[in-house]
Amino acid sequence: MNEGLTALQRRLQHEFSNPNLLTQAVTHRSFSADHNERLEFLGDSVLNLAVADLLFERLSALPEGDLSRVRANLVKQDTLHQLALELVLPDVIRLGEGEARSGGQKRPSILADALEAIIGAVYLDAGFAAAQRLIHRLFKAVEINPEMDAIGKDPKTELQEWLQGRKMNLPLYRVVGTQGAAHKQTFDVECEIIELNFSERGIGGSRRAGEQAAAAAMLQTIKAKVKK
Repeated sequence: MNEGLTALQRRLQHEFSNPNLLTQAVTHRSFSADHNERLEFLGDSVLNLAVADLLFERLSALPEGDLSRVRANLVKQDTLHQLALELVLPDVIRLGEGEARSGGQKRPSILADALEAIIGAVYLDAGFAAAQRLIHRLFKAVEINPEMDAIGKDPKTELQEWLQGRKMNLPLYRVVGTQGAAHKQTFDVECEIIELNFSERGIGGSRRAGEQAAAAAMLQTIKAKVKK
């Protein structure tokens, strides 16, 4: 393991039993076929559970809808990007030549995804408790309070709350296509609400961005077609 990843382990306060997991977690798809997207998928779920548990304890008087809004603000790309910068992830992220030339090491979506992948890697390496401790350390300096529910909502959160308020199932998101070279890939994502028989699509530079674009398109359709 190189010095950069050794230093990252110190910042994470977690020494990997399987260092290959950490290497994979900081590897973008433009660098290698053994990239971090599966770890990101896993880390996203671990992060949401750990943050939900944290909020359940800290904000014991807050109702479910407000807890969901606070959590959405804590796990959104902007927050994860800032935490990634504090961990100095730009120095260790592994990118393909083209992505590196285009400034990929500073791209918020790439850094946020890498942080989620690292959380997934810690989970696989040492279990949920270790991943939860890491997440608690990461969010220790982040101010968490009930007023966070007043912060502007991203499209996915707004759509989710609209559906929950009407006792409908959550939307389904699926990647229906990708375009471009690996280092400049765009994701075509479909958002479907089965109960309304609505389907909209959005395009973004990452899966996450594509989902947000699709959710925004769906919100526009709902405002145009659904009576209040």
